Amino acid sequence: MPLNKKLLSERDICTKFISPALERTGWDIQTQVREEVSFTKGKVYVRGRLVKRGQPKRADYILYYKPGIPLAVIEAKDNNYPVGAGMQQALDYAGRENLDLPFVYSSNGDAFLEHDRTKTSGLIEREISLDAFPSPEQLWQRYRKAKGIDDTANEIITQDFYVDPTGKAPHYFQLKAINRTMEAIAKGQNRILLVMATGTGKTYTAFQIIWRLWKAGIKKRILFLADRNILVDQTRNNDFKPFGSAMTKITSRKVDKAYEIYLSLYQAVSGTEEIDNIYKEFSRDFFDLVVIDECHRGSAAEDSAWREILDYFNSATHIGLTATPKETKYVSNIEYFGEPVFIYSLKQGIEDGFLAPYKVVRIDLDKDLQGWRPEQGMLDKYGLLIDDRVYNQKDFDRILVLLKRTELVANRVTEFLKGTNRFDKTIVFCEDIEHASRMRQALVNENADLVSENEKYVMKITGDDSEGKAELDNFILPESRYPVIATTSKLMTTGVDAITCKLIVIDQNIQSLSLFKQIIGRGTRINEDFGKLFFTIMDFRKATELFADPNFDGEPVQIYEPKPEDPPVPPDDTAKPGSDDETIIVDVLPPNGGEGPPTQARIKFYVDDVPVFVINERVQYYDKDGKLITESLKDFTRRSIRKEYASLDAFLNVWSKAERKKAIIEELEKQGIFLEVLKEVVGKDLDAFDLICHVAFDQPPLTRRERAENVRKRNYFTKYGEKARTVLNELLNKYSDEGIEHIEEINVLKLPGFGKFGTPIEILESFGGKEKYLEALNELETALYKAA
Repeated sequence: MPLNKKLLSERDICTKFISPALERTGWDIQTQVREEVSFTKGKVYVRGRLVKRGQPKRADYILYYKPGIPLAVIEAKDNNYPVGAGMQQALDYAGRENLDLPFVYSSNGDAFLEHDRTKTSGLIEREISLDAFPSPEQLWQRYRKAKGIDDTANEIITQDFYVDPTGKAPHYFQLKAINRTMEAIAKGQNRILLVMATGTGKTYTAFQIIWRLWKAGIKKRILFLADRNILVDQTRNNDFKPFGSAMTKITSRKVDKAYEIYLSLYQAVSGTEEIDNIYKEFSRDFFDLVVIDECHRGSAAEDSAWREILDYFNSATHIGLTATPKETKYVSNIEYFGEPVFIYSLKQGIEDGFLAPYKVVRIDLDKDLQGWRPEQGMLDKYGLLIDDRVYNQKDFDRILVLLKRTELVANRVTEFLKGTNRFDKTIVFCEDIEHASRMRQALVNENADLVSENEKYVMKITGDDSEGKAELDNFILPESRYPVIATTSKLMTTGVDAITCKLIVIDQNIQSLSLFKQIIGRGTRINEDFGKLFFTIMDFRKATELFADPNFDGEPVQIYEPKPEDPPVPPDDTAKPGSDDETIIVDVLPPNGGEGPPTQARIKFYVDDVPVFVINERVQYYDKDGKLITESLKDFTRRSIRKEYASLDAFLNVWSKAERKKAIIEELEKQGIFLEVLKEVVGKDLDAFDLICHVAFDQPPLTRRERAENVRKRNYFTKYGEKARTVLNELLNKYSDEGIEHIEEINVLKLPGFGKFGTPIEILESFGGKEKYLEALNELETALYKAA
């Protein structure tokens, strides 16, 4: 009997027609073809306490010229669709914001529709037969022609990636960064900027670039520069480990020219005195490649000591890595490196599901908003005369310390952790080291019960504190329980991979968008094994007003501003001179253990008898378009649903015609509407249908149990045999307990409650077969919503 394509599934079309066509035209299924590739992780949605991943973007086929060098995407459809039915979806996947591939195909098993973004075939779109699909070499030559890649550049661009024995491989966006950099260098570009959000693997991306250039023999000696020791050590021990004995770290101001890969702190090879500039012991042309990590912090400034190193090795290719390129009147990354060859933003990382979304808890304190002025002649705690003027938020903890304010902040942080999980890793960013020390003490007192169990529950981790710095690795390590709370100033703003950090507290004045992004980056990493899918920012200094900056690229999912009597847990419902990351603050602790006044040049006044209170409340959500909405979850849902369905009749029409009601629920979830959370807010045991009708269209709701009982009262089951009636009654029970989406799939018959009726096949036979069962189920759904 001839094969009827119309009866085949999409997967059958792939295995019986598309894959064989690829093999016949020279594609190696093992190394050049990947099927059903999920290239994103699926966005993490947070509504109240519900956290859920959306669907990842999944391509039916991605074709590679060789591993790591993707060329084409194919979207397959079953044979009931025309050849080009999958083209628009395929074009979205192949677009510059996603896979960025030159060749795009759609197929239903009869032929291919080709979309050639290189335009080298003459036509942008054309239909080709299954046997005329281009070979790997044909597509690669078309790509080379479009990009102007000569034979010399081709050898560089096609150099193999490092193959990790653990199976680790670059994500799609890392491949884009690596391959664009390789192409730029192959074409002679010597200043390259990569902008990748914190937590997206900049160092791993740099490793693959260096590895390929090194193995190709194009770059034989490489210098990797960073400005913090922890960054160099993390790089050496983790991502760069495969370089093995070819790699060294420059320490003790000693130069050994026998290596090929050099890792160094800027400070280790340079200094204020000429004798300290040991980088000059290398000849100017010693290095072929210099990679600058966190290049926004110094190398962009023309008169910086770091820039002198880059100018000395001027003949080398320079690659700058940053999450936050700096563009001010005084400092510019782009002026030095040129426009970025690749950008992967925080917003894109959250959208793809590689980075964690976040909530914001904004807490305004009365003295911060209203200011505070001392009485004339008032002395501080240590007997110093306080300057007579109004002190405001920017002064607190820099010039004037309200000790009650510190205690209140510590109290609100503790209350938040008590309402969530007291062992969630937490970083508290303070104004300076003295403030971090004082905050540690206040948090110790607020958490005396847990500190008595382990004194490392709260630790100050700052540059001056050897004991605290010694605990940094334990804070970072997911398996290590202590420390739980770290107070800090500048040390932990970058380079700290605190994967399980769930709470970031900002009690530091921040005007720099660059620094703000770096601080947020401490929480953006996801670790599903430890339940870390989102994090919370607790803001006491209005730092999160920087969300309004047009250059900010990753909005929070919720903003909450509690009143004084409210718990801090949300209900389920560009720098200028003098700004914080341009100014070096000299931190001095009060002498004699805090028993005497500070003696540093910058005087701080300490006031211990002025009360401070919390004021204000506002709950805000960001919708799917990234717009800030000030409304309740019910109002947000109502507005969003009415954008999808203009009237109740329009919704009822879609609901009644939908073969699977679950599909409607899933579509709403894509818009950020989670009915499970709404059920908790409404407080009733309602079906998805009633939730939508009640919240969006003001209809009186029925509970699931009431709907099930109405069906039973109508004697709906009498037309079926005894066994079929008992199965339908059990389906009604299942609906009453869990909702319509849980009875739509035929797999429900495999659940324990249905085992007493026989096997799924026997149950279907009691209805007269699968089609008759599905008809009965459809009639049951119609009966459930008949009144509506």
